[in-house]
Amino acid sequence: MVQKDRYIRFDWAVKRLLRNKANFGVLEGFLTVLLGEPIRIVEILESEGNQQRENDKFNRVDIKARNSKDEIIIVEVQNTREIYYLERILFGVAKAITEHIELGELYSQVKKVYSISILYFDIGKGNDYLYHGQNSFVGVHTGDFLEVTTKEKDAIVRKLPAEIFPEYFLIRVNEFNKVAVTPLEEWIEYLKTGIIRPDTKAPGLEEARRKLIYYNMDRAEQLAYDEHINAVMIQNDVLSTAAEEGREEGRQEGREEGREEGRQEGRQEGRQEGLAEGLEQGKQEKNIENARTMKALNISSEVIHQVTGLAIKDIEEL
Repeated sequence: MVQKDRYIRFDWAVKRLLRNKANFGVLEGFLTVLLGEPIRIVEILESEGNQQRENDKFNRVDIKARNSKDEIIIVEVQNTREIYYLERILFGVAKAITEHIELGELYSQVKKVYSISILYFDIGKGNDYLYHGQNSFVGVHTGDFLEVTTKEKDAIVRKLPAEIFPEYFLIRVNEFNKVAVTPLEEWIEYLKTGIIRPDTKAPGLEEARRKLIYYNMDRAEQLAYDEHINAVMIQNDVLSTAAEEGREEGRQEGREEGREEGRQEGRQEGRQEGLAEGLEQGKQEKNIENARTMKALNISSEVIHQVTGLAIKDIEEL
């Protein structure tokens, strides 16, 4: 029986394999497809996410690289929800910028940073599986895009701020639900399912088919990988259970709050109805008293009826 290839999840590849220069081609292919231009990685840079420790968290793995254009690229895989995720990637980009400029250096040495997040959780509302964000300055009244003057290789050139400011890519893996046609879609399909087509021509995936095969790992690596996958699945199950329990608690609390609000509204309505009834009764008693007074003055029942609203029959019985 022919053993079917089983491919390693991308987060594990980022964690263990793609830091090796011999495997740069896989990551270069992915970045080339995503960024729409040829990317060549020169080196993997030091960062907290690059450091391997025994207690490495399975939830987040990342890699920070420098490309041939001297730009910084951060690729991060996030397996489970993090409440302040956008704030954290903003901090990570700011930190990468400051880490790669020395005190006293010219601002021209600031590196362009790409932040690429591969997300296996629902970050919020949105219908697409790929979102891209970058800075631009748009005329409030004219709608035109501002170009800035900068110096490059001793020449004065004009640049769009987007060429300088960081760029952010959010890949919502679970939202991809289509037949993969383009190289980018083939990559997203692999990120979601671990499937790589045998006839793929997508940059990086051809190499991934050769280098990210589960059965090519030694037994110790396979066991470590299996443990990682189990941890991710357990954590997702725990979070899903907690979310469902939270929803049920919310429903219970909502029902109880609704009942209490209903009781309070009932009491309030009762007080208001009682007050109205009391006022009406007091008004009726006052009318009767006035009717007796007028009747003692020999005022006709018809006139008393018009003044008090009491029935003529009730007036005559007073």
